[in-house]
Amino acid sequence: MRSLYIIMLSILFSFSGYCQNDSWFYLRARDTAFVPTFEKTGDFLYYSGNDKLLKAALKNYNIKIFKKTWKNAKKQNLKKTFFVVADNPALMTDLLQNASHLFEFGELIAEEDKKIFEPNDYGLTSTIGENLGAQVNLDYLDFLEVPKAWYYTTGSRDVIIGISDGSLDLEDKEFAGKSKSIRKSSLSNGHGMGVAEIAAGQGDNAYGVPGVCYDCSIYGTSYNHFSTLEQLVELSQLGVQVINCSWGLTRYYETAQQAIYEMLENGTVVVAVGHNEPFSTSHGKRVYYPAGYDKVIAVSSASHRYEHFTENILYLEEKKIYYIRDIRYYVGQTGGFKDNDTTQIPKLYPISISNLNKTIDIVGPGTGIFRYSKFKMEGKLEMTEFNQTSIVAPLVSGTIGLMFSLYPCLPAEEVETILKFTSTNIDDVEPNKPYAGMYGAGMLNTGRAVKMVFDMFAEKEPVKIENQRFSRWDFKLTSISEVVMQNQKFTEEATLNLTSKKRIVISENTDLRPNAKGKIHLKIDPTLKKECELQLRDPSILND
Repeated sequence: MRSLYIIMLSILFSFSGYCQNDSWFYLRARDTAFVPTFEKTGDFLYYSGNDKLLKAALKNYNIKIFKKTWKNAKKQNLKKTFFVVADNPALMTDLLQNASHLFEFGELIAEEDKKIFEPNDYGLTSTIGENLGAQVNLDYLDFLEVPKAWYYTTGSRDVIIGISDGSLDLEDKEFAGKSKSIRKSSLSNGHGMGVAEIAAGQGDNAYGVPGVCYDCSIYGTSYNHFSTLEQLVELSQLGVQVINCSWGLTRYYETAQQAIYEMLENGTVVVAVGHNEPFSTSHGKRVYYPAGYDKVIAVSSASHRYEHFTENILYLEEKKIYYIRDIRYYVGQTGGFKDNDTTQIPKLYPISISNLNKTIDIVGPGTGIFRYSKFKMEGKLEMTEFNQTSIVAPLVSGTIGLMFSLYPCLPAEEVETILKFTSTNIDDVEPNKPYAGMYGAGMLNTGRAVKMVFDMFAEKEPVKIENQRFSRWDFKLTSISEVVMQNQKFTEEATLNLTSKKRIVISENTDLRPNAKGKIHLKIDPTLKKECELQLRDPSILND
């Protein structure tokens, strides 16, 4: 049940009218077909069904929500799991004891896990409120814990995300009033429109789906001038904080590298794709640019949907073989079994792995992402079918937009550090081991990245650096709050420059032993102060 709990935490969302003083819990029914009926009077639900024991168990409580957690769930446990909001936690116990013929398990949700927020277009995984947008599955945003990031900020119009790609429809509902076209570009089959929507398509507008940084602004430009990146430099000079490049080429230009350095000094972070070329042809040796340039955040794709390979074993009739698909944290989309033995851990098919190499910094969900271009141009509700890097980059760019929105003075040079510190280590995933060192720090986690920014400057809780193993990269972090490292390793060529106004705590299972090429520099500076204030969606969050 622990795995179920983790899944479900990612699909909870705060909503006006449901306060943290209410009791929130999960309740798992014995039968997937069981759906109790309620009538709403005022703010509360009243059971209208015929089960006498259930009616008796419910009658003494004020119930605000009693609904299935995931309307289109494929997993059996999720199909029969309800999310309940009531005035008293005793309701869960009463239901398990007095309606045990209907319910088999319950679990209260901790106060900390109620720190979440949902817009009104959050798709089929919405549990609180009415989804007024596209009826599609946004489990990739659940997986990235984006609603936990939105608890702090949904973005700011003052933060601009640059999209170097195909043209945007500036009158479209997802872009109108917040977007500009700096340099004209072709429509390119809606590629740029789809990328822009993922990063910063408008949310909470009862239309489509929300982008990650949905209240951020967008500047669009072309995708040429590869030797000078002058179109990107122009965006940087206009105040764009993060630029998304869902394109790449194999030729290196020193002039372009110098442009990247110039933009970073100007406060602009560039995110670019490692490319879709399968590992079966790239063999970890093909580098694409601008992703391959120093100080560019290079991304590739991984899977996110099923927690364990046993949850999605499929059979290919024409070849008489079993295979797996879309298993969480696998850097490839599909894999097979030696001797067709499904009791063994599968091996990934290299053809299903997007380009990986030592320049990659982070991976993110690359399949099952809403295709806005199809929705806009053809009226179709479709999700990406195959792993793609073009759609991962805007997930990262949108995350960075949220980070800058929350703390506008965040040093651009520290953004990559925060993303890597808060990523999920996937080194121990057995099918990934042949590709170790080529998928960066691990899997993006938007919720943790934004929370780290909050913790760095709110001075409420310690900043936690934990559960990662780094043997390379240069890390820099400056925190007003105390910093705690636990179950954390910096070895070999890793370099860490960490400054805190308060304490730095080296906790259990932490290894700070780089070789001669690495360096650890820890500093306490009591003179540190915030350069600006946190810009919270709700200022009362500071009192939580």
